[in-house]
Amino acid sequence: MTTSSPLQYVKPRRGALPVAVCVAAMISLAVAMGVGRFAFTPLFPLMVRDGLLDADSGALLAAGNYLGYLVGAVLAAKLSISSARLLALGLIATVSVTAAVGLTSTVPAWTALRFTAGVLSAWTLVATSAWGLGWLAALGRPHLAGMVFAGVGMGIAAAGVFCLIAPGFEASALALWVDLALLATLAIAVPLLVSWRLPAPPHVAPTPAGQSAPRATSTGTTGLVASYALFGFGYILPATYLPALARQVVDDPHVFGWAWPLFGSAAALSTIVVASALKRANRVSVWAICHFIMALGVLLPIVWHSLAGVIASALLVGGTFMVITMVGMQEAKNRVPGNATAVLGRMTAGFALGQLMGPVVSAGIGRLMPDHNVALDLALAASAIGLLSSAYYLWQRERRPL
Repeated sequence: MTTSSPLQYVKPRRGALPVAVCVAAMISLAVAMGVGRFAFTPLFPLMVRDGLLDADSGALLAAGNYLGYLVGAVLAAKLSISSARLLALGLIATVSVTAAVGLTSTVPAWTALRFTAGVLSAWTLVATSAWGLGWLAALGRPHLAGMVFAGVGMGIAAAGVFCLIAPGFEASALALWVDLALLATLAIAVPLLVSWRLPAPPHVAPTPAGQSAPRATSTGTTGLVASYALFGFGYILPATYLPALARQVVDDPHVFGWAWPLFGSAAALSTIVVASALKRANRVSVWAICHFIMALGVLLPIVWHSLAGVIASALLVGGTFMVITMVGMQEAKNRVPGNATAVLGRMTAGFALGQLMGPVVSAGIGRLMPDHNVALDLALAASAIGLLSSAYYLWQRERRPL
């Protein structure tokens, strides 16, 4: 007796299938990254307000999450579990540890939970990318990847707006962690259901039209992983300090608090806009250009000390952040089509390592410079140099002719 493939099973409804895959993957990334990874950024000031954290303990929680993301990325490349199951595991556990932050009250417990959230975020990003991109390729709709990766920006923006609005109801910071987890629990019903119905995407050979040629082994991804690591190093400081930079030039929380939702909105819109252009453009060329644009955004707060400068920085960094993630993941998967989870895990591990080094370099410069603002400017300049060097490498060495 023959067994129908997942694709054959849903063939009568294939018109709606790409939409279902996009929505499920988008929500998955919104929860995994917008909540699991980045919710701490807008919630940290509220925890400080409530006397729960100070700058040092906040840095410890952030470092724990960065380290967890690195560990999770390394482990994701070694896990022998399907992408659909890893996606489901990551989402269920993410909402659990998010709620647990609001149900505990010590810095060591919060640090352990943020570390765990970092592990889970990496797993879910890798699993969702492999599952979502695999299904879109099988359905002949790879250009819809922009909808998938827009989920990260949507999650960031949603969490940022939530943290702006909810304090008006006089809720405590710990209660907001629980409330955010409850909202995320409702959201993950969609990706859990769709990934259960569509477990394993059929393998489809990559189509190189307008894109880089695939390679048979992972040796062709070394330069990509290094560039992706420099991307992690380059984006993390502005992504971390944008609300603080905004507060330096305007002290109204209703104004500077919008820097983070603006960052997320730019990230969401950019992936949708750029994805359509990728039908005609070379992915690695787009990647190189985005590194250059992000470098400009990283440098702006150094030379333009105003609210307009911070807004422009949020748009340039946020507007390229997820485009780089999208094209980087697509390019790596295209070069190693038969081992997507492993190569995406290596990419994510490189990013996580670069991201972890950002605060380390910043702290090292801070020890040498008594002025915090000067130290931050130098760290931002170092981030920009890494982005510019990787942009040059991608343009000169990795770009393939159309």
